[in-house]
Amino acid sequence: MRVKVIAETNEATVVARWEPVKRQSDAWQSEADLEAEFIRMLKEQGYEFLSVHREDGLIANMRTQLEALNEIRFSDGEWDRFFRECIANENLGVVEKTNAIQGDETVKSLKRDDRTTKNIKLIDRENIHNNRLQVIHQFEMPMEPGGRKNRSDVTVLVNGFPLVHIELKRRGIPVREAFNQIGRYERESFHAGHGLFEYVQIYIISNGSDTKYYSNSVRRNAIKDATGDKVEKNARKNKTSFEFTSYWADAENRNILDLIDFTRTFFAKHTLLNILTKYCVWTEEKVLMAMRPYQIVATERILNRIETAPNYKKYDRKRKNAYILQNISIGEWFIFH
Repeated sequence: MRVKVIAETNEATVVARWEPVKRQSDAWQSEADLEAEFIRMLKEQGYEFLSVHREDGLIANMRTQLEALNEIRFSDGEWDRFFRECIANENLGVVEKTNAIQGDETVKSLKRDDRTTKNIKLIDRENIHNNRLQVIHQFEMPMEPGGRKNRSDVTVLVNGFPLVHIELKRRGIPVREAFNQIGRYERESFHAGHGLFEYVQIYIISNGSDTKYYSNSVRRNAIKDATGDKVEKNARKNKTSFEFTSYWADAENRNILDLIDFTRTFFAKHTLLNILTKYCVWTEEKVLMAMRPYQIVATERILNRIETAPNYKKYDRKRKNAYILQNISIGEWFIFH
């Protein structure tokens, strides 16, 4: 029997159906053991482990990663100018740094020593697998004079930028404690030094058996609270509360709670890169929203139907198509025929 392919797709962002890993460990497990197991799984999935624990090493690696992404070799002077002006400019805050990843500032202009200019991508949004994923562990974050020394658990770097931060607690400890600890890091460390951790887009919190994610909107409002900037009362309540965090799920909307299962699905390289480049919504109000699994599934199904419409019309002329797509950032609906 001959079969005509109407359309095919691969690398769906949300796994169709996930069966929990049977070897899950629900017994007592130390935080160090949980971190080691998590990093081991990331390495198995193709992440490069980077033994960097201080900011100078992070900056040097960022230079190497951006050179590879853009097929360029910075001179020391070029890198110094580019880093100070485009990446770690003291006038850049959380909003500007998020815009550099999600908005219209993902390409920066480099002034070369020979007075020519070259466009430098910070992240490749069109060809997501051109981006390089690394993981660092127990990074010693910069601190203000007289401040407290903080060490982060695990951070995922994309092209050298810390874009995903993971805070883990041992099994049995409420996951809310990881959420609160990130809040303390926000207040004490993320803006210190060159402020590179202000580039984090997504946070992951887990105690091994309960795992959630959320966007840096929480951080933005926490910073506003600390600096005295006005934030609408209701918005502050919604954006800074623990209830704003989300569960990951499969396409059947079954929550994926255990860290092992979460890592195998959410941290699949194509899934994480799709979320960062396609399914984080940067609103007109400059708030970053990480889409939930069911929203991603619905969006990809609609887009797939739109892409396959010409084939359906070719093989079934009586079939007509209409699609409704909601822009979740502004609440508008669009109808495609």
